[in-house]
Amino acid sequence: MVFINISEAKASLSRLIEMVRKGEDVIIGKAGKPVVKIIPFDQDTRQRTGGQWKGKIKISADFDVLPDDIMKTFTLGS
Repeated sequence: MVFINISEAKASLSRLIEMVRKGEDVIIGKAGKPVVKIIPFDQDTRQRTGGQWKGKIKISADFDVLPDDIMKTFTLGS
C-alpha cells in the first residue's frame, strides 16, 4: 500500500494510476490523514436485457391525461 499526500499526488498522478492498474493500493492523504483511495474503474460490460418488470407494474388508463387545474398552472395567460 502506498500512502501519499495531495501535493505529491498532483505531481505524480500518472505514476499513481499505473500503480493502481497493476494492483497496488494507493491512499491519498491530507495532513497525514487518509482522505481517498484510488481504485481501478471496473465497467460492467454485460449486455443489458429488459422485461424484468413485465407484469409487475400497472399503468393507469388515464396516465397521460393532465387535469385542467394543473394545465392552467403551466399555461400562460390563464
